[in-house]
Amino acid sequence: MPLNVRKIAVNLAVICFFILSIVAIVSGLSPFTCCKRAIAGAVLVYVAAGITVRLINMILIDAMITRQMEQLGNSEIAAKRKDKAGR
Repeated sequence: MPLNVRKIAVNLAVICFFILSIVAIVSGLSPFTCCKRAIAGAVLVYVAAGITVRLINMILIDAMITRQMEQLGNSEIAAKRKDKAGR
């Protein structure tokens, strides 16, 4: 099953937003600066997480297709062997 891209990206972006805002507040920056930096970081993490999850989905789907093709090929080979042995 492919992973849900939007759910994972949003969760990571929200976590990043709060972490960046806490770090900025502890650093002594103004609230407006903290907010701008946290939003910018969250947007970047959202985009990066979306791309990463899509790449992982491509790898997973490719592996599932390859596995199904191998199973189909093995079952066809076994059927041909039975036909030859029965003759």
